[in-house]
Amino acid sequence: MKIGVIGIPDKWSSEVLADTLQRKTGFRNLIDMAEMSADLDRGRITCQDQDLAALDGIIVKKISAVYNPEIFDRLYMLEHLEAMGVRIFSRPEHIARLINRSSCTYHLRKHGIPMPPTTITESIGEAVRAVRDYGEAVLKPNYTTKARGMRLITADAFLEEELSTYRAEGNPFFYIQQRKTLPGYDFGVVFLGGKYLASYARRSAGSWNTTTHFGGRYEKFTPTEEMIDIAQRAQEPFGLDFTCVDMAETSDGLIVFEVSAFGGFKGLREACQIDAADLYSEYVIMRLKNG
Repeated sequence: MKIGVIGIPDKWSSEVLADTLQRKTGFRNLIDMAEMSADLDRGRITCQDQDLAALDGIIVKKISAVYNPEIFDRLYMLEHLEAMGVRIFSRPEHIARLINRSSCTYHLRKHGIPMPPTTITESIGEAVRAVRDYGEAVLKPNYTTKARGMRLITADAFLEEELSTYRAEGNPFFYIQQRKTLPGYDFGVVFLGGKYLASYARRSAGSWNTTTHFGGRYEKFTPTEEMIDIAQRAQEPFGLDFTCVDMAETSDGLIVFEVSAFGGFKGLREACQIDAADLYSEYVIMRLKNG
């Protein structure tokens, strides 16, 4: 069985997934999408001269090191490969709903998932109004991972100037969420094949942001049935094969921040001693065997 991995060479999660598949199938192929090419006249999609249509399946672990609108061009290529008969986990059309933060939020709100008060607008005037209403807010780029580029903003005298600078930096839309006070941590609820797998917490290192990029650390976490139920409902509409729902407890109740397009392996390993690469590989192998 030949299963490729879409990932980033030399990145831990991509390499460990490719290594795990090699142990299980005898085949290893870590695919860098920057090296892929679609020859539409010949009906070939290749990566460094390898015909990817000859693969039995592909696991999409990481589609790009940086999120941006160009990622959709990569997803279109994967959709075409899927139409040629290659099984892809998770399906490109399902991933597409989560690449853009606004798209993820609209889908979550449509399904009644509790989230922080949120305003999405192109208008600086409306953005100023929202921040003043919220008192303190988080300004989030539409395309980002691990909270990179997020800013904590308040309704001070420099607010309009700060928003104008943010727009000039290449952010035409303002995605603004009211800042909620957290108990020093938030948590991720992980699903494999739509079924609950495990949970872990991200403990803040003193920053308002809990991500490991800002010094946060993973901890063991046991969610309540209510937490799992909300996370289940949040991830279900997206139909992903492997994902993590980012959530938090606040004085106003449970909230969901986002659903991950790819999910992470390190939180499960460090907090739960779970080998996600092994479980995900087994899941994909079984899906391919069963048709």
